[in-house]
Amino acid sequence: MDTKSQNSNMLLAFLTLTGVIAIVAIVGFFMLRKGPEIVQGQAEVTEYRVSSKVPGRILEFRVKEGQSVQAGDTLAILEAPDVLAKLEQARAAEAAAQAQNAKALKGARHEQVQAAFEMWQKAKAGLAIAEKSYKRVKNLADQGVMTAQKLDEVTAQRDAAVATEKAAKAQYDMAKNGAEREDKAAAAAMVDRAKGAVAEVESYIKETYLIAQTAGEVSEIFPKVGELVGTGAPIMNIAILDDMWVTFNVREDLLQGLTMGTEFEAFVPALDKNIRLKVNYMKDLGTYAAWKATKTTGQFDLKTFEVKALPQEKVEGLRPGMSVIVKK
Repeated sequence: MDTKSQNSNMLLAFLTLTGVIAIVAIVGFFMLRKGPEIVQGQAEVTEYRVSSKVPGRILEFRVKEGQSVQAGDTLAILEAPDVLAKLEQARAAEAAAQAQNAKALKGARHEQVQAAFEMWQKAKAGLAIAEKSYKRVKNLADQGVMTAQKLDEVTAQRDAAVATEKAAKAQYDMAKNGAEREDKAAAAAMVDRAKGAVAEVESYIKETYLIAQTAGEVSEIFPKVGELVGTGAPIMNIAILDDMWVTFNVREDLLQGLTMGTEFEAFVPALDKNIRLKVNYMKDLGTYAAWKATKTTGQFDLKTFEVKALPQEKVEGLRPGMSVIVKK
């Protein structure tokens, strides 16, 4: 009896072990078998930066982040008192040019001749100072001490002083010799030049009002109210939500079905829905983006491609940054 009992126990243990091994093998087969490859991308959108041609201080924001805007909407207002001061100077120069033109048309008296002479002397003195300043800064710039920007400013001031001296001399000669037809034309040209300067400064003042160029959504605002911003400094980003696409970084052995012009379906987890996309762009990301190295695997390098695809219809709720999944 003892022998039969032992044999039965051994048989039972063997069958139990065999069953456990079979169960483990079956479970391992289903758990370890290779599943579908997942290619993950994200939605992206075209953005443009809003900036100003003139430096200034942020006076007011007319929009907030996340707000929709239309083309022509005022986004922000800058405060630029130095530009306003230049406008007053330009208008004063225009008034002076108008007066000189009127004098040329009317003819000069002795007092006017003397006044023109004094203006010329004043302009000559200003030119002399500008020339000295230019030579000093030029020497420093040649030595690498002064910046090119400062040299450009001093050069512009010197050139302006030269022009002012020439204009003053012409005005004096005109007053002394009497207004000729050419002199009258020159005076009229000075008026036009002054008007052009006024128009230029007025255009800068318009730049203190930042206007939306196209419809979109304010995605990010960089400075705060009261902060200073420089010329061309980005102030905010506007996202053009109507120009949206999806970008994938795809290993080249998974490119099948993602070639140029191919349409495919992808899943958006945030929306819990499938969308239809069409490939419109492919580019090799370079050797730095290789997934596998030849020396470590004994196979060829698998490179990565950037693939962009456009939704084939407007997808409500799709936002930049949302994940988009493709199963291969």
